[in-house]
Amino acid sequence: MNDKILSTYKKVEYNLPKEIWTWHLYGAGLENLGKDGKPEAYPMPKFGPDQLLLRIDAVGICFSDIKVINQGNKHPRVVGRDLTTDPVTLGHEAAVTIASVGDNLKDQFKAGQRFIIQADVFFGGKSMAFGYALPGAQSQYQVVGKEVINGDEGCYLIPMQESTGYAEAALAEPWACVVASYRIERRTSLKPGGVLWVIGSPNDSGDYSLDMEITAKTVLATGVRGKLLGDLKAGFAAGKFELFETPEFGGVDVESLAKEHLGFDDIIVLGADSDIVERAATVLAKDGIMNIVAKGDMARPVKIDVGKVHYMNHSYLGTNGGSIAASYAPLRVPSELKPGGCAWFIGAGGPMGQMHVQRAVELPGGPKKIVATDVDTARLESVKQRFIPIAKRRGIELEVVNPLELSKEEFDKFLKEFAGGEGFDDIVVLAPIAALMEQAVPHMGRECLMNIFAGVPIGTIASLDMTGVYAKSIRFVGSSGSKVTDLQDTLHAAEDGTLSTNTSVAAIGGIEASWDGMKAVKEGTFPGRVVIYPQIHNLPLTSLPNLKNVLPNVYAKLTDGMFWNLEAEAELLSEKVEL
Repeated sequence: MNDKILSTYKKVEYNLPKEIWTWHLYGAGLENLGKDGKPEAYPMPKFGPDQLLLRIDAVGICFSDIKVINQGNKHPRVVGRDLTTDPVTLGHEAAVTIASVGDNLKDQFKAGQRFIIQADVFFGGKSMAFGYALPGAQSQYQVVGKEVINGDEGCYLIPMQESTGYAEAALAEPWACVVASYRIERRTSLKPGGVLWVIGSPNDSGDYSLDMEITAKTVLATGVRGKLLGDLKAGFAAGKFELFETPEFGGVDVESLAKEHLGFDDIIVLGADSDIVERAATVLAKDGIMNIVAKGDMARPVKIDVGKVHYMNHSYLGTNGGSIAASYAPLRVPSELKPGGCAWFIGAGGPMGQMHVQRAVELPGGPKKIVATDVDTARLESVKQRFIPIAKRRGIELEVVNPLELSKEEFDKFLKEFAGGEGFDDIVVLAPIAALMEQAVPHMGRECLMNIFAGVPIGTIASLDMTGVYAKSIRFVGSSGSKVTDLQDTLHAAEDGTLSTNTSVAAIGGIEASWDGMKAVKEGTFPGRVVIYPQIHNLPLTSLPNLKNVLPNVYAKLTDGMFWNLEAEAELLSEKVEL
């Protein structure tokens, strides 16, 4: 290892190049990434007095990058943009070093400081995500300005320690998304100042009580009768809220009502009516809650847009008693895995799936029984090698199963027996397939959380038996992205040794390898993350085991011949970086 090169590199004590390599996306499809599958040479970017020149040290490739490649200017974050003249530079999982500082920022920053970037940048109330609206890290150097330095939430550059590895830090971003998915919190009351819709079922004669203050500004009552209607009228008479009444649900134009009221923040459905739940669910506002207060079974599964659970934070809750307020009780809030519980990870073999399993087996006070399923045998073998030894050391029963190797009856029997006949406490869905969610619902135990982590597009419909929502207090939750605090906490966990983000690395490459890296992520070639080192030239995309033939000195530094670490990265940089 050449310590002098490594030290010079880390401190940026060398003359910056006059030319850099950058990847641009000019439209939908991998054929529009770069020119002829290669990066392009550009002059070193100029920066102003209120800007920073960043050196990109490591960038992870995320499936979110692939979504932009697949959709081009139809992607929500770049919609309407002419990529042929205004291309995107992807890459939002980045570890960076300040290479040079604008004159007005020299009291705040200095060359050699190291950071990761919070990708969800907001400036002036507008989303300016790094790697989307703002040029990202699939480049050797990048300029950032006021959007990142003085954003709506402060500075989106998060400092990292001198001893932290570049890949280790870059992968804090996807890991933060995993962390955030277990911090999901929903409201435990009606939305203050919101719009509430209370719907009575014509086939339900139950007597209901609110047992809660109505903090909504507007209340719509449809087919509501008895004492509850009297309570609503009394609240209206007292000037607490606006009240509108409509006839039975069957005669209501749901879409027109939603347009009139701009969607509903809370929808309370009285009775086990599948048709009402299905139609009303389509007009839930962002962060909306549907509260089903009923007894008996739903007549049929309900078609639910599970993409809205993931991206719009839709919640479904309920109770089989007469108190409407009981549904809003803070049950499983936040959405952490149940201590000592039984968890099932669906689609566990992929890069994000393995991160969830790793977190579960390493989590203090986490589940004691875990099932990891996937239909890819090679990926499952990776799960076994990586995590069964950890699970055994921690006294956790971890079963790794390919459902395709069993009949449906055998698989259902296995799941039922593994969960002790009581159903699972947590089911985490890591594959964006509605059918998998439908098949998992019967295995949800009392107060089970189904965490829809996979990025299922809005408009993805799953037919779900919603009886358990009010009969067993099961819950469906989902989240997308992470907050600054999630990223900070994740980086700190990596730096204090309680989380190994390096464990997720499956393949590495230099700046020219990004095209192959994108293709590999799109095709699911590797069970873990692909990390690009933009300052390295002529290193093809290489799986960690294949480093034995390509860079034997780097391979020799791997932990157990399979895990990336600080020593392997240091060896790589000292061998391959050209200053």
